[in-house]
Amino acid sequence: MKVLTWLDWFDVIRLVPISDSRARELAPDLTREALLEAIHCVTPDGRIYRGARCIRFVGMRMPMLIPIALVLWFPGVIWIAERIYAWVSRNRHLLSRVFGCKGACAVMPARKRVAEKPVELESGR
Repeated sequence: MKVLTWLDWFDVIRLVPISDSRARELAPDLTREALLEAIHCVTPDGRIYRGARCIRFVGMRMPMLIPIALVLWFPGVIWIAERIYAWVSRNRHLLSRVFGCKGACAVMPARKRVAEKPVELESGR
């Protein structure tokens, strides 16, 4: 997740951790288990994308991720990407032990944003 803060040059996304009370307000229909299974994004119009589809949606808004996002639009690629994403998600604890993600992730701090805007919630949701 810290990597996304550095790739978001134009401050187009807001990361909301599952522990933040705003997560429940932004996506009241999602269970805690669903949020733990995959990354989710909520669009300004309220649509929710998860896993590889979230990466595709967010990737189209970050210059460094556009090539990956474009590949995910090819027919059949998103189906494969979702299976790979689900496997990585299910095995993330094992993979982090094998690749030592804890140490590597600690090296890169989250990027400080100058004018971080609070997440705006629509009334009546």
